[in-house]
Amino acid sequence: MSLPMNEHLRRRAVLCGMTAGLGVLGLPAMAQQKGPRLITVSGAITEVVYALGAEQQLVGTDTTSLYPPPALKTPKVGYMRQLSAEGLLSLKPDAVIATTESGPPVVLDQLRSAGVKLELVEADHSWGEVQRKVQAVGRAAAREVQARDLQARLDGEWTDMQKRVAAFTGRKPRVLFVLSHSASPQVSGEKTAAHAVIGFAGGVNCLAGFQGYRPMTAEAMASAAPDIILTSTQGIEAHGGVDKFWARPELALTPAFRKRALVTQDALLLLGFGPRLPGAIGELHQRFLSV
Repeated sequence: MSLPMNEHLRRRAVLCGMTAGLGVLGLPAMAQQKGPRLITVSGAITEVVYALGAEQQLVGTDTTSLYPPPALKTPKVGYMRQLSAEGLLSLKPDAVIATTESGPPVVLDQLRSAGVKLELVEADHSWGEVQRKVQAVGRAAAREVQARDLQARLDGEWTDMQKRVAAFTGRKPRVLFVLSHSASPQVSGEKTAAHAVIGFAGGVNCLAGFQGYRPMTAEAMASAAPDIILTSTQGIEAHGGVDKFWARPELALTPAFRKRALVTQDALLLLGFGPRLPGAIGELHQRFLSV
């Protein structure tokens, strides 16, 4: 039986109203809850996103974003220093969060021109760098309250760790960091992440007088006389294991070689300057003392 025209229109209006209600309370609400679409260009910044519970907002990460494990499954935009504007923009981000080590600069300019919010965090290998990363993610993800809470917790962990390191009054070990992810290892001078973490953990970088990295040579190793060799677990794997690492002739004349004093840590944990830094430094300090 057909309905009168006025009753048909009334029911249609009710149905439309219900549909509109679902639009407000349903999918758009979910999208609003998810917040801005984010791309992170830094493994440490990606870690902050997860620490803030904003991982559902991630639409892409760079190839240094290896932790936590779910980050491995996110769409990758390439290496942080070799970004492509086309690849980034294809993911339709609202914001890109990166460090000042990211590039090339022309790509960053293209992102700005396209209207993408760009958060660039200064990388100076300090605790302030970690704080700036947390603040930048909080702003970009619209989670500033959560970011303040996270920062307060991390600041407390950092203060406690510094007190533990300062309590040691013995001789500071001379530490050499070896970047050995390739067939031509390099050693760290000043103004590097490795130099900073050695100092934070209560050691002394035994190579000074230059900034950045230099090739590892037997002469330099002998004069540096490190008590401890510090490198990444990935570097040891690239060499084929600990025994093959120690087989390098450049290390044979060092005190560390005679004691086989080797400390390793995951590269991102060691050099990333992310929210796990207090724990990483505390672990390094204990291992420096134990070897």
